[in-house]
Amino acid sequence: MGFTSVLALPLLVVVVAGVYYLYNEVLRFMSKSVVRNKVVVITDAVSGVGNECAKLFHKGGARLILCGKSWDKLESLSDELSSASDPSVTFTPKLVLLDFSDIDSMPDVITEVLECYGCVDVLICNSSLKIRAPVQTLSLEMDKTIMDTNYFGPITLAKGVLNSMISRRTGHLILVNSIQGKLAVPFRTAYAASKHAVQAFFDCLRAEVEEYGISVSTIGHTFITASPQASTPSSKSNSSLYALFSRHGVYPTELADEILRTVSRKKREVLLAHPIPKAALYIRSLFPSLFFAVVAAGVKDSPMAEQIQ
Repeated sequence: MGFTSVLALPLLVVVVAGVYYLYNEVLRFMSKSVVRNKVVVITDAVSGVGNECAKLFHKGGARLILCGKSWDKLESLSDELSSASDPSVTFTPKLVLLDFSDIDSMPDVITEVLECYGCVDVLICNSSLKIRAPVQTLSLEMDKTIMDTNYFGPITLAKGVLNSMISRRTGHLILVNSIQGKLAVPFRTAYAASKHAVQAFFDCLRAEVEEYGISVSTIGHTFITASPQASTPSSKSNSSLYALFSRHGVYPTELADEILRTVSRKKREVLLAHPIPKAALYIRSLFPSLFFAVVAAGVKDSPMAEQIQ
């Protein structure tokens, strides 16, 4: 009897783990089936996250429109997707050159995107321009470039496809944002400002278009980690606030899986972060004075502080 009791707990753990695994696999399969035949636009498709999204949605049978600044890289990605899939159940991706920093080109880009299939079911705004530097070292021109790429570009594209979605009374707009849309980190003034702005735009848009059957989702993630090695800061910056957050980044595959789940479940807001960044976000809301003090102390310990003096 005692021996049986000892075995019961490990067996229960194994059973629960198995059920959880099967549950996730079923959800993953259902998520892929949801995007079959859907027209999905992915901006900055040649980035790490965009690439992983393209793979997932292509396997799911989506009609992809891949956007990016480099035609050669877009073609290479398209060839990779086509060669690794069954052409009888997938669609050859359509390619559109898109540079959010070139706002004047956006009307032509929007026209080209809509002409690909005549409509857009899912728009994934994934592009982002990052810069880390003390505020006094950044030119106003750089501030404007960051705002064009991270704010004006995505909202222009979203507004460009919105009328088509409204007329069809269906659609899904997804903003792949940063946790800095809600939480500002030092030396990221222009970046954090652009992320705050675009977060607010999509939050307002969500309420405005709900009556038309259009879903709006935002995904706030921490720093993108390309590899385990890339997530390990140098010893010089280990004590900085930036390094603390960098150690808790997300992998492109994780983020792509979450984007697919968001499309399937139409979740309105997702925070993809480890406990420390999440805790910082709540402390910022509940105990702002404590948060500001901790951030200020982190700045003093940062190698960037040398540039301020």
